[in-house]
Amino acid sequence: MSDLFAEHKNRLSELITKYRDRVDFLTIRLEQAAETNILLRQSKIETLSESIAVGGQVRACYRGGWGFSAFDDLNSLVERIEEAIAAAKIVGDSETILATFEPIQTVCHVPIKGSDPRNVSLADKKALCDRYDELLRGYHDCLTTTTVSYGDSSQRIILATSEGSLIEQSWSDMEMRFSATARKDDALQTGRETTGSRQAYEDLTNLDQQVISAAQRAVDALSLPKIKGDIYTVVIDPILTGLFVHEAFGHLSEADMVYENPDLLEVMSMGKRFGPPELQIFDGAAPMESEDNYVHRGSYFYDDEGTPATTTQLIKDGVLVGRLHSRETAGKLEETPTGNARCLDYHHSPIVRMTNTWIARGKTPVQDLIKDVNEGVYARNWLGGMTNGEMFTFSAGEAWMIRQGELAEPVKDVTLSGNVFKTLANIEAIGDDFYWDESGGCGKGGQSGLAVGCGGPSLRIKEVTIGGNSD
Repeated sequence: MSDLFAEHKNRLSELITKYRDRVDFLTIRLEQAAETNILLRQSKIETLSESIAVGGQVRACYRGGWGFSAFDDLNSLVERIEEAIAAAKIVGDSETILATFEPIQTVCHVPIKGSDPRNVSLADKKALCDRYDELLRGYHDCLTTTTVSYGDSSQRIILATSEGSLIEQSWSDMEMRFSATARKDDALQTGRETTGSRQAYEDLTNLDQQVISAAQRAVDALSLPKIKGDIYTVVIDPILTGLFVHEAFGHLSEADMVYENPDLLEVMSMGKRFGPPELQIFDGAAPMESEDNYVHRGSYFYDDEGTPATTTQLIKDGVLVGRLHSRETAGKLEETPTGNARCLDYHHSPIVRMTNTWIARGKTPVQDLIKDVNEGVYARNWLGGMTNGEMFTFSAGEAWMIRQGELAEPVKDVTLSGNVFKTLANIEAIGDDFYWDESGGCGKGGQSGLAVGCGGPSLRIKEVTIGGNSD
């Protein structure tokens, strides 16, 4: 990619200076993005593409009203600024309230530990997909449909604000997805695996076991009995813990969900107990050197408003102590900005989004989580799920019955559902293991596929509703 930023950096500063007095707040963002997308279905190529996009966005705020304009033609920047300012003045009718921080001028890059995907040829990426496709298709002749997808995106942005910030930031993100559907008579079962990385292309080159696991789960499920629907004590693995903390709790911690909803704000009031004293929940984008958080798929140094990335504790000792903010939500709730305003790309305005969300490891040895469960369910991995406010439903990728403290027969079609607040309160034990799941692609506000990380330990939870066969 040509050095767009060197050509336009001074121009952005000049335009900000020219227009900043016309509104309360003004930002200009320029973006370069390079993408690769490959999709194989039944070994046939459905997508094989490389693309480069250059564009930007302007955001203006006047008397609490926001104007937004995106553009692909950099020569139209002046017109887009005036367009955003005009829109803000049409809708602004109150007061602009934004949390403040010191202006920042910096250049930064989310570190890559191995190969950058931009330096890997399209032919090599296609060959990797072919290898995984052969593993899927060759597992069993009852597999009727197999898919392998690869995607990477390298973004480089420059953000200039009317308060004096000028930030250049870049990162690369990669993801692979595998699925296999097996058929026997009228029965269909699907196994899926997804993984990603913001650290190295090599993280995607040794996934043979995960690929085979997707096919194996689909084939094995054809002959498994369905679980009897009931209320069980459930032990979930770290992958399901990560999904639960992100989908069921994390979205409720996003402040734009609560600051205009008095009922939800009351439910999510600071100091309220939601779980046992051992429960600690965090969200954080800042790359750091530690055992459980280095660079994950939601990592960056500054969010898309220029706020420094932080690590925010949401639950401390079972009690709500924090939430995730943009500058506007932090200002209106009189709380500290957390650096969680994110946009998928320059076509979209930043909104409050999670980054890397996790439950901290506990002290219960993993093998002890099932010891005193007379009848329960052990669930691993995820197949799908959805949330609606405080209610959630997740499908496990694999599951076994627990009987008299031991793993027993495997079962299928295990769907866990419930109320997130009741479920948090029903956590009985937190395992001493931990795993980061890098498969996350989060959707919100029409912006789907935003890279996030999820992590956690195994959990034992009482009184979980499991869907399945009835007597």
